[in-house]
This record gives sequence, C-alpha cells and structure tokens, in this order.
Amino acid sequence: MGIIDDIAGDWQASLAALAWQVDLGVSDVVGDAPVNRYDVPVKAAPVVVQPKLVSVVAQVSLAAPVAVPTLGGDAVAAALDSAGRAGSLEALRAALEAFEHCEIKRGARNLVFADGMAGARVLVLGDAPGVEEDKEGRPFVGRVGQLLDQMFGAIGLSRGEADPARALYLTNVMPWRPPQNRDPNPAEIAMMRPFVERHITLANPEIIVVMGNTPCAALLDRRGITKLRGHWTTALGKPMLPMFHPAYLLRQPAMKREAWADLLALQARLRG
Repeated sequence: MGIIDDIAGDWQASLAALAWQVDLGVSDVVGDAPVNRYDVPVKAAPVVVQPKLVSVVAQVSLAAPVAVPTLGGDAVAAALDSAGRAGSLEALRAALEAFEHCEIKRGARNLVFADGMAGARVLVLGDAPGVEEDKEGRPFVGRVGQLLDQMFGAIGLSRGEADPARALYLTNVMPWRPPQNRDPNPAEIAMMRPFVERHITLANPEIIVVMGNTPCAALLDRRGITKLRGHWTTALGKPMLPMFHPAYLLRQPAMKREAWADLLALQARLRG
C-alpha cells in the first residue's frame, strides 16, 4: 500500500499545483528554449484551392459543392443592376438601403455596411451581422469585435488606423442580421454577391481576408473553412486568405493556435 499511497499523493500534489498556476493566470508552459511567436510556423505542403472565378454576371447558380435553391430572377437581376450602377461606396450603401428584394432586411434594425478605412491594404469579409452589430449598425462589435481587434492588433493592423498600410476595412456578405442569427442560405448569398463584388472593387484592397464559410461560399463557391483556412488563393483578381471567424474562436478557443498561424502568414505577405 505504501507505493500506491505515494503515487496517489504525487498525483494529487501535481493536480493541486496545476490548479494553483491556472488560478494565477498561467496559460502557457514555458520550455527551456525561447520561442519566437512571430515566426511563421513550418507547414506541410499546402492544399491548392482552385476557385471558380466566374463573375455573377455570367452565372445564375453557384458551383458544386454549394447547392443553390431556385432563385428569383428578378431579385438577382435587380441586385446586379443596383450594384453595377454604384460608382462609390456611398452610392453602394444607398443602393443597399433601397434594395427591397431580400426578406432578411424586413426583420433587421439597421443596415450594417462597413467599418474602418476604405482604401486599407486589408479588407476583412465576414458572414452576417449578429445582435450587437444589428444594434450599432457596424460590423464586428461586441465580444466578437473585441477579439478581432486583438487578433489584428497583434500584427499591427487596426480598423481605427489612419495609415492605409496599417488599417483594416471591415464588411460582411450579408448587410442585415438573419433571424435568430442563422446562417445565410445559398439563395441569399447569391442575391448579395453582386453587392459584395462591387464593394470589394470600390474599396480596392490589396488583400482579402475571409472569415468563415459564408464569405468562402460567396467568393470561392466553396465551404469547409477548416480545410480552406490558412491556404492562400485568389478571388476577384486579389490574393485571399480564409480564416476562422472570431465567433467560432470564442466557442472553440483551442483553434486560436491556427488563427495565430494565419495572422503570421498575413503579416509575412504584407511585409512582402
């Protein structure tokens, strides 16, 4: 019994020591060798994504694997016409405010258009507004926005920055909050795609960061952010990096490791 008692005592002592360190705020184990967290981690051979770069002007449905229900031709045609007429971001905002073909709009409080600096090198494209965004009329606010600001602030980028080289421009695929925060369906994404394409053209970023499945579906006709994230591809003639959405990282904090690797890849690309 003496050996068993010793083992049990060591286990309990170790658990108590670990709990004490957690209470003190320890979140990482420090090794013997220093680690440079700004080094881009070595990755295995990347998965090459071959997006379908067909403009919505020339297509009426999304490519597999995203299935699209039958779309109202009038709604898509109206979106194409309205977005195409917008010659500035202000005109595009006005066009969205006047667009009456999206049922989601009827249950939303505010149009959520954009935040940050137009002309920034990096445009961040999210999926749809949540409750806080709907109240304030700005994308990425509340806990989600705080985490996003911390993430990009760690590599020197900010929505409040006046220098385009260090600024962010934030927008969403859907400008209105879907009921019960549900995901936009493929028909709704297809309806908003002309506005998204025009928004990116007018904002003219150097790099697009897409966060989550909805923007991947809108610009790449693909879903599966877990496989797509971290792999550079191209959309609308610009380099694009898929990443996890901050809302997902709040639910799955263990995935912040992958998000940090993606941020380092973005930082390296910007340093060029």
